[in-house]
Amino acid sequence: MAAGKGAGKSSSLLQNERIRFIVCFIGVFVCYFYYGILQETITRGDYGEGDKKEKFHFAQTLVFIQCIINAVFAKILIQFFEGSRPDHTKSWLYGLCSLSYLGAMVSSNSALQYVNYPTQVLGKSCKPIPVMILGVTILKKKYPLAKYLCVLLIVSGVALFLYKPNKSSSAADDHTFGFGEILLLLSLTMDGLTGVAQDHMRSRFQTSAYHMMLNINMWSTLVLGLAVLWTGEVWEFLSFTERHPSIFYNILLFGLASALGQTFIFMTVVYFGPLTCSIVTTTRKFFTILGSVILFGNVISGMQWVGTVLVFLGLGLDAKFGKGPKKTTH
Repeated sequence: MAAGKGAGKSSSLLQNERIRFIVCFIGVFVCYFYYGILQETITRGDYGEGDKKEKFHFAQTLVFIQCIINAVFAKILIQFFEGSRPDHTKSWLYGLCSLSYLGAMVSSNSALQYVNYPTQVLGKSCKPIPVMILGVTILKKKYPLAKYLCVLLIVSGVALFLYKPNKSSSAADDHTFGFGEILLLLSLTMDGLTGVAQDHMRSRFQTSAYHMMLNINMWSTLVLGLAVLWTGEVWEFLSFTERHPSIFYNILLFGLASALGQTFIFMTVVYFGPLTCSIVTTTRKFFTILGSVILFGNVISGMQWVGTVLVFLGLGLDAKFGKGPKKTTH
């Protein structure tokens, strides 16, 4: 009888974990789908009329505002759900995590000046690999062999699905390795370091999702605040908003979509680990494009079908065999 109760409790816990994962995945998907629409609306829209038309080109300030809204949102969540629960995580860990997060973003965006977009997408779709490698080498984590296979299948599938050959590529673009690729490698390394820092926080200090979100965004706000003041971009941004005050509405919605999305991302990091989170964020773009194919009847190539099969095969095998890493001492 006791054995039956134990089995029932274990099944219930597994079911709760699955429901939690589904909620986190859908939350990330929906929030960042809307986030992407708003980002494109803000950055690619035309402001003004006739000869006075202008574009929004204040990327650093936009991320700065985004971090402020994220931090405020996290603080509200802490007040409502955690109250006076202490956070014992070291401040330098939050600082390191923030710098690696911002470094990955800057390196990835800067790489577009030297490589084409398909190359950048291919590079970023490999994000789970450095998260896993640095977790194994630095934190001495141990994953089952099936987990390595699943990650390889998912990454390969996403890369095949998102890759679009540059038909107009010239001989000048036909190079093997250059500064753009170095920036992409740096971005991936930074992603890996972010994962290592987050994994250390959750295993050593049991850092909550909301405290992680609050402190990383506060550090990011400090760094970006100094950057926009140093470059003077913030004053140009304020002048732009005086000419086009309607942009505030979209920026506010953009910040809220980011805050909600980050809440689900940090919940995924705390409950399932940075590797699972990197897989979720990598496959998000895949599912967005696949959704548009199914809903709007867009054409899908043979290579994309192969990528689709690999992703679902990897996700299926991961759900069945890719259990979490064995416990290690830190």
